[in-house]
Amino acid sequence: MNLFAPTLTDLRARLGSTLFSRVAGPEGATNRARIHDTPGPRWFGPERPIRVVHGDASMFIGGLRALLLQSLHPLAMAAVAAHSGYRGDPWGRLQRTSTFLAVTTYGPAQDAQEAVARVRAVHERVRGSTAAGEPYRAADPHLLGWVHVAEVDSFLRAHQRYGAHPLDDAGCDGYVADTAEVATALGVVDPPRDRAELAERLARYRKELRATREAREAARFILLNPPLPLLARPPYAVLAANAVATLPLWARLPLALPYVPGVEETGVRLSGHALTKVIRWAMTPPDVDPVP
Repeated sequence: MNLFAPTLTDLRARLGSTLFSRVAGPEGATNRARIHDTPGPRWFGPERPIRVVHGDASMFIGGLRALLLQSLHPLAMAAVAAHSGYRGDPWGRLQRTSTFLAVTTYGPAQDAQEAVARVRAVHERVRGSTAAGEPYRAADPHLLGWVHVAEVDSFLRAHQRYGAHPLDDAGCDGYVADTAEVATALGVVDPPRDRAELAERLARYRKELRATREAREAARFILLNPPLPLLARPPYAVLAANAVATLPLWARLPLALPYVPGVEETGVRLSGHALTKVIRWAMTPPDVDPVP
C-alpha cells in the first residue's frame, strides 16, 4: 500500500480545483457541464486543431503574451483601460474570456453563436477617445483584427513551445483557419487562414503599434503586481517570464521588457515546461492519465 497516494491525490485535487475556480469562476462547473454534456452540433469537431491548442496548459502562457502584445495598439489599449475593468476585476475579465473560448471551441453551436452575439453587443457600446484625442470603437473591424491576430499568434506560439503535443505544419495552418471562423463571427473582415497570412497581417499592423503610458502601466500590472496571494506569486512569475520570452524584440523594447539571451533559452524555458506539466497534471481528472 502506498501511504503517499492519498496525500498526492488530495494535493492534485486541491490544486486543480483552485486553478479551475480562478480561471472559470463560480459558475465554472455548471458551464463546463453544459459545454461538454449538451448534445448537438459544434462549430469544431473533436479532430480540429483549435481543440488541441485551447485545451492545453500552454494557454496560461499564451494568454499573458496576448495581453502584452495587444497592449501595443494605442486604440485597443485605450479601450481596455477605459472599459474592461482589468485592474478592478482582473479575475472576472479572465473568467469571461476563458468561458467564451470554451463555449466557442467546445460548446453547442447555438451556445457559441449566443456567446458571440453577447460579445458583439458589448463591443458596440465601447467607444471613446485616447489621451491624444484619437477616436476608437471596439466594434471597428480593423481593431478587432489586431486583437485577433495578436491572440492567435500568442496562443499558437505558446502551444508550439510548451504544449504537450505541438502541431505539425498542417495542424498549425488548421488552427489559424479554425480561429478565423470565430473571428469572422465576431466581425473581423477577412481574418488570416494560415500562418503565412497571419505573419503578413501582423507585419501590416506594425506601423500602428507603440507603447503608450497605459500600455506600460498594464504591462507592470500584469507582470509585477497581479492580485495573487504570496504563495501563488512564484509560479505566476514563471508564467510571466515565459510569456515575455516568447515575444519578439520589437514588442518587448517599447514596453521596456527584459531580454536575457542564454538564460531565456535554458532556465526560463525549462521552468516554463516544468510548470505547464504541473498545471496539466493538476487539471486532468485523477482517473485520466495526464499527457506527459
